[in-house]
Amino acid sequence: MQQPNSRPCSELMLRETASQTAGPYVHIGLALHVAGLPERDEEIWSQMARPEAEGEHIEVVGTVIDGNGDLVRDALLEAWQADAQGQYRPEFDLHKPFNGFGRTATTAEGGSEWSLTTIKPGAVTRGDGKVMAPHINLAIFARGINIHLQTRLYFEDEAEANAACPVLNAIESPARRQTLVAKREQVDGKVRYRFDIRLQGEGETVFFDF
Repeated sequence: MQQPNSRPCSELMLRETASQTAGPYVHIGLALHVAGLPERDEEIWSQMARPEAEGEHIEVVGTVIDGNGDLVRDALLEAWQADAQGQYRPEFDLHKPFNGFGRTATTAEGGSEWSLTTIKPGAVTRGDGKVMAPHINLAIFARGINIHLQTRLYFEDEAEANAACPVLNAIESPARRQTLVAKREQVDGKVRYRFDIRLQGEGETVFFDF
């Protein structure tokens, strides 16, 4: 028998859990080096490819810039990508030459840049048969962002593949597409790509909801 003051479960109104932006704990748990803590024996970090990994070895660097044009010095980024043949590898093993998942972060030192050591991914064929240009997927976590932002990094020297990419072509504005294209640099004989992420304002990076 239902108690006099009780209500059916279907009528109970539960409060929504309060949202919380990414604070210092994200670095304490996922970016120990940046947080000034001892690293674990096996740490998921910015070296996604070892020297013996197959493919073109590259470095990717960049900054995160807020709506005021100021550098965000405590952002955490997660990256995942295909291998040199354009295949995503579901397994993860830090002892293998290449892993398609990594993490990096901006810091208060060194110009507040994030960086990744990886290989240039191959073009990826979607389930519908359409081919996406080589790219790296990025997720950005930072204070003031309730839900992490998702974007993609494409490569300046893949102009033909970029022009045919169904994802890039889904962005109507050619100028907006350029916010996803990393610039190629040559530094000390090594290939490097620069990709600055603008969270708001003029030149805001395109972010995806998927």
